[in-house]
Amino acid sequence: MKNENLPKLNNNKQELLQQEFQQLEEEIFVIEREVHLFENTLRLELENELIEVQELTVIYKKLQKAKKEKRFAQKKRGKNYQEVVGLKPLNYQKKTVIVPENEKEKKRLYREAMVYVHPDKFSANKDQVDLATDVTSKLIEIYKTGNLEELQIYYNHILSGNAFHLPQPLKKSDEISEDLYLENQLGKLKEHLNFLKNKQTYIVLKTYENPLRFLEELKAYYTDRIFKLKKRTRKVR
Repeated sequence: MKNENLPKLNNNKQELLQQEFQQLEEEIFVIEREVHLFENTLRLELENELIEVQELTVIYKKLQKAKKEKRFAQKKRGKNYQEVVGLKPLNYQKKTVIVPENEKEKKRLYREAMVYVHPDKFSANKDQVDLATDVTSKLIEIYKTGNLEELQIYYNHILSGNAFHLPQPLKKSDEISEDLYLENQLGKLKEHLNFLKNKQTYIVLKTYENPLRFLEELKAYYTDRIFKLKKRTRKVR
């Protein structure tokens, strides 16, 4: 969101809104930079744990899906079940050619992207966990069955932020007054600022005497989570 996209100011109210807009942008920039640097430090230290959790989570999701399909198959055998008539999807297996010299680069892109999209996001925001898991599943699939070009495309898609379908800022139209447009933009900035301030990493930065102590808590958390996921997926690994 950039100031040059805002409408020209015509009155004092708009000037006040513009000032508030700029103040919020500056505050968000500072917080995002702090959080980004801190989270990058954590990701580097927890890279192996994050990747293992993601891979085990995908296996667990597939196991749960298989159980659901098994229950559905049992339901189909029931007396009152009625088959839904419709088009059936074609099943095919994609064939790929493995080029040894590309495997090293594929592995690098895969690991970097996996760390970037880890479902936990070091925050209490649970709404994006399922979405991040879906992105992870597709990343694993491309890594295992796709070629380097496909992986590079999806890698860039992930790092651009588009994989998470982030909401787009409100666009000004002739039907929206300048004041209403600015107020809507301010509302979105305030929501984003509130989200940043409620992130666990930001809270740690502002409340821990030594924020890096949080790393010990995360390591203990992921060790326990990996143990539980391994236990739940031992039949399919």
